Amino acid sequence: MPPTLHQRYQATVEFMFSQLPMYHRTGVQAYKKDVSNILALMDFLGHPYRDFPCIHVAGTNGKGSTAHMISAVLQSRGLKTGLFISPHYRDYRERIKLNGKLLDKAFVVDFIEAIRPALETIRPSFFEMTVAMAFSYFSRQKADVAVIEVGLGGRLDSTNVIHPLLSVITNISFDHMHLLGDTLPLIAGEKAGIIKEGVPVVIGETHPESAPVFLAKAEQMNAPIVFADQHYRAEVVEEDFHYTVFDVYRDGVLRFPALKTNLTGGYQQKNIQTALQAVELIAPRFQLEDQHIREGLGNLKSLTRLIGRWDLIRESPRVLADSAHNEAGIRMAVDQLAQVPFDRLHIVLGMVSDKDLSGILSLLPTKARYYFAKADIPRGLDAQELKRQAAAFGLTGRAYSSVKQAFRAAIRQAAKEDLIFVGGSIFVVAEVI
Repeated sequence: MPPTLHQRYQATVEFMFSQLPMYHRTGVQAYKKDVSNILALMDFLGHPYRDFPCIHVAGTNGKGSTAHMISAVLQSRGLKTGLFISPHYRDYRERIKLNGKLLDKAFVVDFIEAIRPALETIRPSFFEMTVAMAFSYFSRQKADVAVIEVGLGGRLDSTNVIHPLLSVITNISFDHMHLLGDTLPLIAGEKAGIIKEGVPVVIGETHPESAPVFLAKAEQMNAPIVFADQHYRAEVVEEDFHYTVFDVYRDGVLRFPALKTNLTGGYQQKNIQTALQAVELIAPRFQLEDQHIREGLGNLKSLTRLIGRWDLIRESPRVLADSAHNEAGIRMAVDQLAQVPFDRLHIVLGMVSDKDLSGILSLLPTKARYYFAKADIPRGLDAQELKRQAAAFGLTGRAYSSVKQAFRAAIRQAAKEDLIFVGGSIFVVAEVI
């Protein structure tokens, strides 16, 4: 019997995962410090990214949420909207969506078969193949527009071959410092690499160390620049575990009263500000109106399949999972946890081995029971080592051989009114949602 489509798809994805470097699994050795491979692939494929307009989104934190928000608003306008993100949680195809629908398994199989003649000469990485696949899929599907999230950094990222309508940089914080630099201006310089000649750019947050870098690059590229937080201010009015309602001010005037968003976590306010500033700039091109903003943000998860951000995945005991994995992200998550009522806090925690853990561990609450676990990827930090390092910061608990074991133990030990938080790494969250 010939293999089924599902079997062929699984074999294709396994080939991509195992044969070629993949940053989220293996780390620094998969990071290619130039764009020659993706350019060669684009030459081979006929530059499919030129077939649709796109918005390019970079940043240390919030770029995924912001990309989903912009996509949801465009979808609400009735536009056939592509969305490229990384990494994925459960299904490789989460990386490439059209109007929230995962790309076809048949396309994955056929695409890799089509580029086989180029694999031996170009030797593209996992991510380079995936970027090329996304551009080809959006072209083949005749997307009206695509929102493209940067994988890592900006200047040397494979997505940076595009010439977008708009560039967006959410914020700058310390992450991937061994690749992008160990100061905020150096990291900002890498992110600023997505600023293109004459293309408007939105910066989400004004920071005294990074703002001069962005202003200088924008001036050099004749790119109009706007800082979202200098114009938009979102204030939380009410929130539960499914929605957050914001009053949004534009230059001090209430612009969107009671804007209901299908997001949880007041920490999303900065992302809302950035997304609204971006939408404002592209609104004339796509005839976006207030109703599209309200419909898009109010139905965000059903429209775009956003997962892994302050996700309520179980009740009684309540389980929240969040993908924050660096200092700035963890700080926001811990602040948000302080707003949640519970009797006792349980934290299932896992990290990757190439992070500077001290800054993150110092932020985590000591009044919690910890369940240390190793994510099921090569970069996952050994649970016993994580437990040892955490003890220096007063964080105590047990180490488990897998995330699933740690999660099951937390479920067993938590009372009905307790709260279980799962985090520390995208890859830990991926194993429970």
